[in-house]
Amino acid sequence: MMDTDKLRRADLFSGGIIVLFGLWVIHQALKMPMKDSWGGVQNVWYVSPALFPLFVGAMITLLGLLLMRTAFKTVGRAGLQTTLHWLGSRDLGQFLKTPSSLRFYAMVVLLFSYVFLAIPRIDFFAASVFFLLPFISMFYFDDDRLLKKLFGFYLAAAIGLLLFFALGIAPALEGTLPYAGDWLTLALIVAYGLFAWRAIRGIPRLRGKFRTSLALAVAAPFTVGPIFKYLLLVPMPTEGLIVAVMDALFYWDF
Repeated sequence: MMDTDKLRRADLFSGGIIVLFGLWVIHQALKMPMKDSWGGVQNVWYVSPALFPLFVGAMITLLGLLLMRTAFKTVGRAGLQTTLHWLGSRDLGQFLKTPSSLRFYAMVVLLFSYVFLAIPRIDFFAASVFFLLPFISMFYFDDDRLLKKLFGFYLAAAIGLLLFFALGIAPALEGTLPYAGDWLTLALIVAYGLFAWRAIRGIPRLRGKFRTSLALAVAAPFTVGPIFKYLLLVPMPTEGLIVAVMDALFYWDF
C-alpha cells in the first residue's frame, strides 16, 4: 500500500490532468451558442444548451484544483519538485508501460471511439455492441496478457474504421452498398469475437466469461434501445442498418 506522501504526489499529477480535462470541457462548451433565434423568437442565455457542460467543466476544474491544493499542503514545494522531476525521468516511461496504465489506455480509447467515432456515424445498436463486447471482455477476463492482445486488435479495428470515414470511402460506397459503415462495423464485431474466442478457447474458465460478455454486449442495447425508440418515441443518435430492419419488423413494412 502506498504511503500518504506518495499518494499526495500522485494527487498532484492526477489533479493537473483533471484540471486540463475540465478546461477542455469548458472550451468545447463555449463553442455552443449562448443565444439563438427559433421561429423568430430570441432565446435567452439561461436556456442555452452550453450551460450544463459549462457547469460540469467548471466543477471538474474546481475539484482538480482542490485536489492539487490538498496535495500541495501535504507535500510542499519539495514534493512538487519531486513530482516534476519524476515526470521528466525514466520512471514515467516505466509507469506508462505498466498493466494499470494499459487498462487506462484501453478505457480511454474505447470511450472516445464510441462517443466521437461510432455514435455520430454508425447505427446505434451496432456501435453499442462494438463498444460493449471489447469493453466487457477486456476487463472481465482479468488477464493482462489477454488485455494487451484484445486492446491491440480493437485499436487496429478502430483506426481502420476511422480511416474508412476520414478517407471518404463510406459515402463513395453508399450508392452500391447502403449502410456501408454499419456493414463494416458488424464485420469488425464478428472479427473481434472470433479473435477473442481463439485467444481464450484453451482456457476453460474464460470460455464462460466470453459467452457472458457476448450475451451482455448484445442484450443491453437491444433491451434499452427499443424501449426508447418504440415506447418513448426517442430517436436513436444514428439510425442505420439495424434500426431499418427493426422498423420494418415493428411496422411490418415489407
